[in-house]
Amino acid sequence: MQSSQPSQACTYLISSVPSDKGWDNPSLILYQGFWFPSWLFNGVLACQKHFQAHNSDIILVTSPKSGTTWLKAILFALLNLAKYSDPNSEQCHPLQTRNPHDLVPYLEFQLYLQQEDPDHATFASPRLLATHLPYSSLPQSVRDSKCKLVYLCRNPKDNFISLWHFTKKMMLKENGDQTPLPECLDKFCQGLSMYGPYWDHVLGYHKMSSEMPEKVLFMKYEEMKEDPCVHVRRLATFVGCPFSEEELRGGTVEGILRMCSFDNLSTLEVNKSGSLWTGAENKSFFRRGEVGDWVNYMSAEMGERIDSVMEEKLHGSGLKF
Repeated sequence: MQSSQPSQACTYLISSVPSDKGWDNPSLILYQGFWFPSWLFNGVLACQKHFQAHNSDIILVTSPKSGTTWLKAILFALLNLAKYSDPNSEQCHPLQTRNPHDLVPYLEFQLYLQQEDPDHATFASPRLLATHLPYSSLPQSVRDSKCKLVYLCRNPKDNFISLWHFTKKMMLKENGDQTPLPECLDKFCQGLSMYGPYWDHVLGYHKMSSEMPEKVLFMKYEEMKEDPCVHVRRLATFVGCPFSEEELRGGTVEGILRMCSFDNLSTLEVNKSGSLWTGAENKSFFRRGEVGDWVNYMSAEMGERIDSVMEEKLHGSGLKF
């Protein structure tokens, strides 16, 4: 698929705002206090201008590489439970034949980058969508409506390493360029990463989840991994499809988690081959998904540096990793 040509507004803004070479993207531009990939900027502006939220919409929000693929699968399974009532059978479920990113499209990627004002008529209600946009950069209709936002964050050390692996593959594929890990860490700690600074992205949604808990559900990847059944039940209640006692007794929660597990999704043929329209291979979204994997790539001193930055930036917020 071809993306739409940059609008005049997009071209002007790119030329007039600060820019820098990111460690995770060849060109980043600073807009509304956050760094956006220049190639994606047209989609960001079009989404902000044209997207009209419905009160019934459910939008998954993450920083890149925070467990997005896993939660896309879980949310899709939850919202389609009545249609595919037995997750234990798995035979006809779309998650068996399609990548989660195809089933739950990104607003600024799949939808508004390709067309300035796409037609959403084919989407079933409630619409399940995703974005990496910071809260302050969301379309006004999203903030004004009663749609629900599910925010998933991840320990910044694991988030950094996961993003480093992903972008290393993409950049090597495109131009053979590979930024050394220490240099990547420097830029991450300066806030220079796509949709960064990371701490501001997280803090924006953490604040809104406290002010509007009926609208924003704030979740941590590590807590979901530690007790997935509890958090899937919490998630189901938040999005308006709580489990019945019969479903709980019948193992429906466990069935969803089994179907959406890393072990299952990563071994499906659709996720071992093929690629998204962006060029990213489906298998690149399934690396390890483990908590604490950063220790295999960073020294203790590097980890402490991220901890120190996060402690300073999150001070007084009540949020800790």
